[in-house]
Parts: sequence; structure tokens; C-alpha cells
Amino acid sequence: MTAVTVTADKAKFLRLALAADAVVTGGNGLVYLAFAGPVAALLGPDAGLLRGIGVFLLVYGAAVGLLATRRQISPAATRAVIGLNIVWTLASIAAVITGAGGFTTIGAIWAIAQALAVAGFAELQIMGLRKARNQ
Repeated sequence: MTAVTVTADKAKFLRLALAADAVVTGGNGLVYLAFAGPVAALLGPDAGLLRGIGVFLLVYGAAVGLLATRRQISPAATRAVIGLNIVWTLASIAAVITGAGGFTTIGAIWAIAQALAVAGFAELQIMGLRKARNQ
């Protein structure tokens, strides 16, 4: 029997939180790009706006995914992701409250639900950053 040494990745939780964020964000971006017309009809915002958001989400998701794959995850880059996730959350809620998003009822529910999901990713990333520093 051979003993195997397992080295724990100090940033494993953070890496998973970033990767999950990247997958969900990128998937959302793909849907907005591929189905902008039907999604616009369902949610309310203009299809052109959804395509622009889709491009942003794809690029952002790819950047967050790249960050998750780094051997050493940059705390500064992670804080930037957390900050952008908080800004997205607040902007989404503001768009619903002010009516600026032009949301249908379903769109407003969707915007709040995804804002809560993004806030959840930010919280998981904060926890992961703390865990990585304390180990």
C-alpha cells in the first residue's frame, strides 16, 4: 500500500465560488445573445440592450473563469469581482425600483432573482477570500 500526500488548495472554496459565478454569468450572457428577441419580449428590456449585456456577461464570465484557474488567485482581482458583483446587484434593484429597465412583471422578478444570485456569489467570494487568507 502506498501513502499518498494530498495537498489542500488554500483557495479551493474561493476557486469554486469564482468558477460557479463564471459559468452562471457566461450562460446568462449566451442566452441573452442567442435569444435576445424572445427574452426581450418576456423580460421587457430592448433586444439590442440584452445583446450588449450578453456580450458584457460573456467577457466578464470569461475573465472571472480565468481568475478561477490561476495557480494563485489575486486578492485584488477577487475584490474587483466582488465589487462589480455588488454594483450589478444594486444596479439591477435600482432598475426595477425606478422602472428604468422597462421590465415586465416577469422581467422585474427575474431581475431581482438574478440580483440576489449575484449577491450570493459576492458573499461566497468574500467567504472564500477570507478562508484563503486564514489557512
